[in-house]
Amino acid sequence: MTSQSKTALVTGASSGIGEAYANQLAARGYDLIIVARREDRLQRLALDLKQKYSKNIQIIVADLANFTDLERVSSCIAEAENFDLIVNCAGLGALGTSQQVKPQSVTQMLQVNVIALTHLSLIAAKRFSQQGSGNIINIGSIIAAMPVAGAGAYSGSKAYVLNFSKALQAELKSQGVRVQVIMPGPIKSEFFANTPSPFPEALFMQAETLVDIALQALDKGEDVIFPNLEDISLWEQYEISRSALVRGLTQSGAVPSRYL
Repeated sequence: MTSQSKTALVTGASSGIGEAYANQLAARGYDLIIVARREDRLQRLALDLKQKYSKNIQIIVADLANFTDLERVSSCIAEAENFDLIVNCAGLGALGTSQQVKPQSVTQMLQVNVIALTHLSLIAAKRFSQQGSGNIINIGSIIAAMPVAGAGAYSGSKAYVLNFSKALQAELKSQGVRVQVIMPGPIKSEFFANTPSPFPEALFMQAETLVDIALQALDKGEDVIFPNLEDISLWEQYEISRSALVRGLTQSGAVPSRYL
């Protein structure tokens, strides 16, 4: 990697949101480490980005559900020159009712959506806190706020991403480290290629549009991003209610009167 350019690592870079991040970060002048399972797509993307932006692009073929592969990616975070940003885009969706979904699929999804994201975020957080700067971007989902039948484990994994990211924000802000969590609605991507979408077509957003919004928000210092939410006061009211609940939960250990 060149000494002049900052370096960003993007997981899930072979398609969808991850590919859009790779394109827009390269356009912003970043050298890249792009990570995904499909080598042919990574090779094509790397060639395209080099031709368009004359940036250094390193590819890592890795299945983040595999701990050995996860450790290889972790090593790159520790060793990369001028490392400034990680985008945890890799994600799986195991949709279906509790009677339909395969437990093995849910386990694999959690290994990517929760375990890998947590592992890489913590590795990056340690490096960024030591150097006094850096950015962690995690991809959540609006479904984190709407647990629905047929998507229980997926919704739970994204609720984890939101809570984990907000906790990291509180921990790392004073150390010069930004943690941003993106909460998109449905995106036009391969995610629903083999699964009927439960969402109307009008709700879908292009991945490129989402990433453009997210990076604008990063520039503005926004930490929790709902790209398709017009009235942000709805989220603010949600946070106020959550804070009130926390106060109520931490005021007493006595048995509530309704149970006496």
